[in-house]
Order: sequence, then C-alpha cells, then structure tokens
Amino acid sequence: MQQDDMSNPGMLSVLDGEALWNRAGGASGRSCADCHGDAAASMRGVAARYPAFDEESGRPVTLEGRILQCREARQRAAPFEWESPDLLALSAYVAHQSRGLPVETGADPRLAPFIERGRDLFTGPKGQLDFSCADCHEDNWGRHLGGAVIPQAHPTGYPIYRLEWQSMGSLQRRLRNCMTGVRAEPYAYGSPEHAELELFLMARAHGLPMETPGVRP
Repeated sequence: MQQDDMSNPGMLSVLDGEALWNRAGGASGRSCADCHGDAAASMRGVAARYPAFDEESGRPVTLEGRILQCREARQRAAPFEWESPDLLALSAYVAHQSRGLPVETGADPRLAPFIERGRDLFTGPKGQLDFSCADCHEDNWGRHLGGAVIPQAHPTGYPIYRLEWQSMGSLQRRLRNCMTGVRAEPYAYGSPEHAELELFLMARAHGLPMETPGVRP
C-alpha cells in the first residue's frame, strides 16, 4: 500500500495538505506558498532535518511545532490543534517533499544535549510495567508482539496512516500509545519530552530514506 501512491490512503492527506499550503489564512491574508513558493523546491529536504534547533526558544522544535509557529507568527492565524486533520495534512505534505532523501537530523551541534536527553527517555524504564522503549525496539526487534512484528522504531514515515487507527497520525500519537501500553502517563502533545524523544529517534535513523506518508498495521 505504501509503495503505490494510488493505494496509499495517506496520499489523501497529502492532497489536503497541498490545498492548505496554497490557501490564504489569518490576518496576514497570506498562504504558505506566498512566502515559500513551490513546496517541491522550497521544502525538499526540510523534514529530513527535523526536529531542528529553534533560535528563539533555545531548544529543538518538531516539524509540526514549526508549522504552528509559522501559522501564528507569520499568517497571524489561530494555530491548528495538535493531531488535528489540518496539522497532520500540512505536515504530511511538507514531509512528502523529502520522500526518498536520507535523514540528516542531528547534525547541528547545538542539538547534542537534547539528543542525549532523548536517549535517556528512550532507554529509561517507564510506567507500572517498568519497560523502556529500548526493551522492545532494540532488544527484541524482529520478534512478534500480539501478532505484529516489533520494528526498530525508525520514524521515517510520519505522519503515517495506521490501519489500526483508520486515519493519519503523528509520531507523538504513536509514542503516547506506547506509553499507555506500558501503563505510563503519556507526555502532552507538544511537550519538550516529545521533541527530545523524536529528535533522538530521527538522529538514530540517520541516513535512512524518508517515506512519508508511511502505512503501518
């Protein structure tokens, strides 16, 4: 399904994102295209470098976080809700422009301490079951859990369409699902912990090709 754009249900979200890219909004009356032009050129390779260091906050920002910043500061429009169809669609459209390009996240030396924090979050035990992300995705990848193969947790296809969800979803949604599974309190959408964990996972996937929109069970 993922390899065939006509069968990949995530491509419908990409098309919605293209419409949003070209739609003027907010008090500025400007669209994303008014500033950035043709996304196929201006956004090529961008998602492969996110999360990126944000000068204003002094910490990493995810692609979704950057879209929300731009919408609020540049378009002067109400930001999309986290995990909303519009935010997922625009994120998928931007990330789709990098499909096939290698992940480059983490090259900025200013990100190094945040990558280490993400590593600590990945390897530290959580919840009532006292499991870490690494317990499944490093120590037991390739085995089966509930009939599904345990992956190595390379987040190269997000936002993705999951058959379980019957919809698009972000990496943060997937991480929250995992945390619920080990009976831990999920981090809030847009939290620093999510950004640091996503940063570590993308840096860990360095060199792998971007796949957005991915399709998973």
